[in-house]
Amino acid sequence: MLHDRMNIAIRDSAPEPDYLSRLNVGQRAAVMHGDGCSARPLLIVAGAGSGKTNTLAHRVAHLIVRGADPRRILLMTFSRRAAAEMTKRVERIAADVLKERAGSLLEGLSWAGTFHSVGARLLRDYALDIGLEPAFTIHDREDSADLMNLVRHELEYSETEHRFPTKATCLAIYSRVVNSQDAIEAVLGSAFPWCIGWSDELKRLFGAYVEAKQAQNVVDYDDLLLYWSQLAAEPEIAAHLASRFDHILVDEYQDTNRLQAAILTAIKPDGRGLTVVGDDAQSIYSFRAAEVRNILDFPTLFAEPADVVTLDQNYRSTDAILNAANAVIGEASERFTKNLWTERASLEKPLIVTVPDEAEQASYVCDEVLKEREAGTLLKEQAVLFRAAHHAGPLEVELTRRNIPFVKFGGLKFLDAAHVKDLLAVLRFAQNPRDRIAGFRVMQLMPGIGPSSAANAIESMEQSLDLEMGLARFVPPARAASDWPGFIDLFCELRRGPGWPAEMERARLWYEPHLERKHEDATTRKADLLQLEQIASAYPSRERFLTELTLDPPSATSDEAGPPYLDEDYLILSTIHSAKGQEWTKVFVLNAVDGCMPIDLSAGEHKELEEERRLLYVAMTRAKDSLHLITPQRFFSSGQMARGDRHVYASRTRFIPAHLLEHFKATSWTSQSFRQDKAARPRSSVDIKGKMRSMWK
Repeated sequence: MLHDRMNIAIRDSAPEPDYLSRLNVGQRAAVMHGDGCSARPLLIVAGAGSGKTNTLAHRVAHLIVRGADPRRILLMTFSRRAAAEMTKRVERIAADVLKERAGSLLEGLSWAGTFHSVGARLLRDYALDIGLEPAFTIHDREDSADLMNLVRHELEYSETEHRFPTKATCLAIYSRVVNSQDAIEAVLGSAFPWCIGWSDELKRLFGAYVEAKQAQNVVDYDDLLLYWSQLAAEPEIAAHLASRFDHILVDEYQDTNRLQAAILTAIKPDGRGLTVVGDDAQSIYSFRAAEVRNILDFPTLFAEPADVVTLDQNYRSTDAILNAANAVIGEASERFTKNLWTERASLEKPLIVTVPDEAEQASYVCDEVLKEREAGTLLKEQAVLFRAAHHAGPLEVELTRRNIPFVKFGGLKFLDAAHVKDLLAVLRFAQNPRDRIAGFRVMQLMPGIGPSSAANAIESMEQSLDLEMGLARFVPPARAASDWPGFIDLFCELRRGPGWPAEMERARLWYEPHLERKHEDATTRKADLLQLEQIASAYPSRERFLTELTLDPPSATSDEAGPPYLDEDYLILSTIHSAKGQEWTKVFVLNAVDGCMPIDLSAGEHKELEEERRLLYVAMTRAKDSLHLITPQRFFSSGQMARGDRHVYASRTRFIPAHLLEHFKATSWTSQSFRQDKAARPRSSVDIKGKMRSMWK
């Protein structure tokens, strides 16, 4: 293990104030650490559910109570909401102690916010020192993408013979390079391999993009950190920055990137007055350029080693859940030694539930959710977590069929995603050519066909006695001429009905080139379409499939996970990434099998595998009372061959090897309908092996 837990003595001999009596020993050690701005650097390793936010708020309040100037305290979080909540807590705690003095003192606690918001304020303060107009404007992501596209067009990269990355992808690459501080070639190789051949052109594009921003006196989201880092790299400015803050406190330090870590060490090169809080076991955002080494290396980063306080008392989960979670993360190759414990005793071990396939997995979750609801647990107190958004596809369909309201966080709702709607529109238009909405959507998938052309094509169909002849008679715009015959062939073939579910595959194969043209993340979206094709295969016909999905569609009105349903209750569906920081009474984790957890794309790199292990740990520690890890024996994989069976016969996730099974209760489950179907199969014994042997006699 990298670091042993350091027990830090509380040096004050005076009786503890009342506001500290509510804290446990570790929390008090963290809150009372050090003496003024000369305090040694402090790392608070805060385990899941250990009261991290409460501890950090108490530390800020304690500093103020002990005489620290709130105007010289910098508190940084990863969201505006977290900063606002932290400030309110600090004010409540300090006001209890300071009484009448609290109002005037706490008005000065103004340096609380996200890295980017603090960076924007400091950048305006120092703008004139670096040749930037203080009245600069800040571009949001959409503005930045538009400017990137303008520069891209001026460099004639929009007219290349081979497809050049779109504006959104270019901006994503630029952002990743800035925040990771890696060379562009390394970023392309690890995160954007399809763009490797464009490295020289991208460098030229990014250089021109920077020049365009400077000429227009604008900065983008990433510049707020980049400029701040460059400021801090200048010795005189860095010294002045350091003199402005006696204390710097950073929440969720495991989620910082190299640029943010460089900013902190430049402002506080000796680490004195610096407090960071985080949990290496919950570092799961490398795809955003977060660097787990920031927190792992923090204790030895400065000439004088940092003090480490570990918060390991968990207030969320039962001891049985924590024992299992500790065992899983204990297999990590490198981590801070930390075993969560709790006073919440329970004999209910986490379940590992084996089911035949993903359809049965969906049925199991629905049955258990409804059973728990009848026992008094609200739907919103239950959550279903999954590694990737498309893993929830079969469950969303089953929840919709059973009229169980749900809200999904992290990615699009499966049936509401644009590419899923596109493919369904193809089928609906073939099923009912009078469906103008479906026809409009499908025809506009082809380049060169807009609303006007689509309307003319549909009108040509409606005025003809034969729909197929009317469609063939329509003369498309020149840009659509090459795609139009293929569309007519598809329409005619689907109308005649090649058989279900072959029709779904035919429609998907026609749509995929348009998907690749329209979406940079086409690979991920293809996985959704393959999942939809798998769901469709369970229905006897196209008509039945479309009818079932249409009768009770999801009622969300936007593609993004947003406000919950206007219902008395709703189940939570979430990716594990989006679930971090949340908790529920009962938690189901889907597809706890190799190929899904770890996801097959991460199966090679040691660094990526360790992050996948942390993802499972995060999922497990969201549960308060009950945890079900579900392992379908057979699951759908988009990585299988384009033809043939796309199913994988799964094994339990490698992160729960045999010697850890003592912490779980293993069980199996099948639905009544599955058992009935199995019972209906022929029971007579057939000597197939004998027949095969006789072939060679």
